[in-house]
Amino acid sequence: MPAAYISTRLSSVPFPPSFGQGARNAVTTCLRIQPGEKVTVITDEKTMAIAASIAVELDRIGCQWNGFVLEELAPRPLIGMPAAVLEDMESSQVSIFAVEVQPNELRSRMEMTDVVNRRRMRHAHMVNVTPEIMVQGMRADFSAVDALSQAVLDRVREATYVRATTAAGTDIHAQLNPNYKWFKTSGIISTEKWGNLPGGECFTAPGEVNGVFVVDGVVGDYLCARYGILRETPLSIAIENNRIVRISCENKQLEREFWAYTHTDENSDRVGEFAIGTNIGVQEVIGNILQDEKFPGIHIAFGDPYGAHTGAPWKSSTHIDVVGLGFNIWLGDAEGESQIMRDGVFLIQP
Repeated sequence: MPAAYISTRLSSVPFPPSFGQGARNAVTTCLRIQPGEKVTVITDEKTMAIAASIAVELDRIGCQWNGFVLEELAPRPLIGMPAAVLEDMESSQVSIFAVEVQPNELRSRMEMTDVVNRRRMRHAHMVNVTPEIMVQGMRADFSAVDALSQAVLDRVREATYVRATTAAGTDIHAQLNPNYKWFKTSGIISTEKWGNLPGGECFTAPGEVNGVFVVDGVVGDYLCARYGILRETPLSIAIENNRIVRISCENKQLEREFWAYTHTDENSDRVGEFAIGTNIGVQEVIGNILQDEKFPGIHIAFGDPYGAHTGAPWKSSTHIDVVGLGFNIWLGDAEGESQIMRDGVFLIQP
């Protein structure tokens, strides 16, 4: 289907007025799109209303944009990102991906972000964005989130390890690798690193993680929609030498599915991401990983370490985040420790 036809169709899709502020945040504050730029908008049938609210803001600015609805281009789940999308991205400065993903579509997203990374595009990754997120996390004061994220970034870059505990039983020690870079994705998106929206985190690939991580928030990817908030049935993950050694959960179906997911390939059980959520506009977890991983505290991910950015030299075909609640966080080095969070509340100021 011609891109121009899809763009016209997207512009005519109705959406609630309450989406307006979040869409304006995305286009003007987070991506800073200019009239002379070209934008590729990628969406699907379930997320079209959100994409339509963004399209209205793009029209208001007066920039050129092409929109693509995935079901019009290829069967779902996607085997790969449709060629028409990738071709359009080659002439864009900005891309926006607002899609409800399906199982086994990670490869298609990696094909998309490969173009983003190679061309140094500003890219908003809005995976599984929902109406709830548009009226919550996307309404955050991203300038304040960015200031806090920078304060956290300045401190973690000086640390050699991070230690964290929670009342639910998390007790982990993450040794940091000085050769791996820290990044902030605060919602203010640059050519340095594409970012999720809503934004609000600082992340790296850890050197080595050991201990127990209790997931009483959410797990990521398609398991998030399937199992929701895990406060009543937390998933406990024992980690040794950066690898999962055992897991336990009262929900045995989740236990089986999570174990299978994290044993897809030789690095699927390896801690690839260590992150601190910094979106102080998010007050609670909602059962959606896109927003919940930005909740103030720590989340880690097993699988791909985003090596193109962090510098980690290994890869995985999978990447799944896990989120805990109510963290105490200490940053340490040879000189001692300093606490930056107590019971889920930051102790530092921008």
